[in-house]
Amino acid sequence: MLSLYRLPHQIEGEKILEVIRRDLLILWQRFFICLLLIVLPLMLGVFFINLNPEILSGPVSYPVLILGASAYFLFTWFFIFFNFIDYYLDIWIITNERIIDVQQHGFFSRVIAEHRLDRIQDVTSEVHGILPTVFKYGEVYVQTAGAKQRFKFHQVPKPEEIRNTVIKLSQICREKHGLKAIDDNLVCAPQKGAR
Repeated sequence: MLSLYRLPHQIEGEKILEVIRRDLLILWQRFFICLLLIVLPLMLGVFFINLNPEILSGPVSYPVLILGASAYFLFTWFFIFFNFIDYYLDIWIITNERIIDVQQHGFFSRVIAEHRLDRIQDVTSEVHGILPTVFKYGEVYVQTAGAKQRFKFHQVPKPEEIRNTVIKLSQICREKHGLKAIDDNLVCAPQKGAR
């Protein structure tokens, strides 16, 4: 289990600067969908029971109705819980040395990737659509020289600020480690005289 107090493969002197989750509006959107999944069937059930009240007194219809409603609400609860877990456990951690990307895929699958700040080649932020523009959330793409070429901060608040933070930290990290850009792609190489 990932702990914010003890990072995996922690580098000496490494400090957590930011912990980022998806924008809270995304959780509220999912909550609204889940609320609809609960309220609409209840309203339809009341409507059909008022139309045909004998359905509650039938020897077969009543148990089938109870079983069906129980199964539906069990799966709805499962859906709500899954959406919360997916929101809460997808995080991005920015430290003074690297970016850690933690993605939860389902209940039993987690992918953790890390990228050193001195290997970052490009950082891009994108905001598409009316809601993301109004509420200022979007995507941030980080291009590195590593095996996983590009990874994404998905639906994060204030993507421009995150992009600027990552760019600034990347430049500080390069200077700290004595690295410089050797071509237009910002591939880092040690500066002459650097240790």
